Amino acid sequence: MSKNNTIDLDFDKKHIWHPYTSMIDPLPVYPVSHTDGAYLYLESGEQLIDGMASWWSAIHGYNHPKLVNAITEQATTMSHIMFGSITHAPAITLCKKLVEITPAPLQKVFLADSGSVSVEVAIKMALQYWLSQGQHTKSKLMTAKKGYHGDTFAAMSVCDPVNSMHSMYQGFLPEHIFVPAPSASIAGDVNQQELLELELTFKQHHHEVAAFIIEPIVQNAGGMNFYHPAYLAKLRALCDEYNVLLILDEIATGFGRTGKLFASEHANISPDILCIGKALTGGMMTLSATLTTDNIALGISKGSAGVLMHGPTFMGNPLACAVASASIELLFENDWQAQVTRISKAMQALTQCIQLDEVQDVRILGAIGVVEVNRTIDVAKIQKFFISQGLWIRPFGKLIYIMPPYITSDQHITALCNGIYAAIVQQQY
Repeated sequence: MSKNNTIDLDFDKKHIWHPYTSMIDPLPVYPVSHTDGAYLYLESGEQLIDGMASWWSAIHGYNHPKLVNAITEQATTMSHIMFGSITHAPAITLCKKLVEITPAPLQKVFLADSGSVSVEVAIKMALQYWLSQGQHTKSKLMTAKKGYHGDTFAAMSVCDPVNSMHSMYQGFLPEHIFVPAPSASIAGDVNQQELLELELTFKQHHHEVAAFIIEPIVQNAGGMNFYHPAYLAKLRALCDEYNVLLILDEIATGFGRTGKLFASEHANISPDILCIGKALTGGMMTLSATLTTDNIALGISKGSAGVLMHGPTFMGNPLACAVASASIELLFENDWQAQVTRISKAMQALTQCIQLDEVQDVRILGAIGVVEVNRTIDVAKIQKFFISQGLWIRPFGKLIYIMPPYITSDQHITALCNGIYAAIVQQQY
């Protein structure tokens, strides 16, 4: 039981709107009393192995003393201060680290509130850059289907236009140019035909395209599509050839999740604009960043506006910056590469699912494991089963996936994999 009063689930059901659920027949919610390490503890007493890392952000698990201390110590001196005409040590320290660990051409850092906002900022950067160059025709974006870039309006406009949760907003959103999702798997052969088709789209539309935005190597919430690094390398080359900026959305893939510190490293390329978030603070607080090159930053600054037209109230929040710096330090102290490699090996237990008739595919990369089944999952039913097994996993669509904290033990990874197998075998989905 938590230290607070007993959680009022009736009030929650009547008044609190949880993400992606109905207010008529809402998905069940499970009251968490506290967290520790790789565990969630429910008010009803269950101890659950967390397979989701709080939507992929809590890479160090929960309540890590280094992260807790970073917030606590910062709160004693300054919790927040406006970032307009003011700066502070936590922001400077964090931005130094980000410039150091991201691809070398990225030298300018814009701190924002959330992943969706970092995408909004990236889109603004791209559009404003071309306006500052006197090119008014470059007003569209290009992107691949199966993508997901956030829930705010500009971010929604570059999510999959048909099969995403945002398809209902067609007609309200800006219309952009979509190409087929990359189809060549990361472990398969290069698909030369899709690269030729990609080039054809650039030839046809480059004059109206400000930037191409994509999640590198893994398209996440749009379908957990793992694609070949050659596609990303070709994309970089086409952007250079046809004078189009490349925005990489590493909000989900950044900070080691795919086995590289940033997923762009699989293709040995760097973007013109980079979006990061989620694991940036180790899941402790909301914070994101949009990084870009000197060329783009100076180009915008030389334009008629003279400034980037964006400024969140909580930009550069000292608490978030302090804990983000601590999380980056912890990432290297813990040898994230060894952690992710170990998890990836343990996740091979998921391959037992491929023998099942109900399973279409199993995909594993870094600390990401995905089982795709042949019908839409009943989330309420399968979550009830997972909790009975001492697990926290939240599927979507036809995908049962895990992205656990990097501290998760091999034993716990095996339990997560076996739980997924059991759910399918026992038709608990």
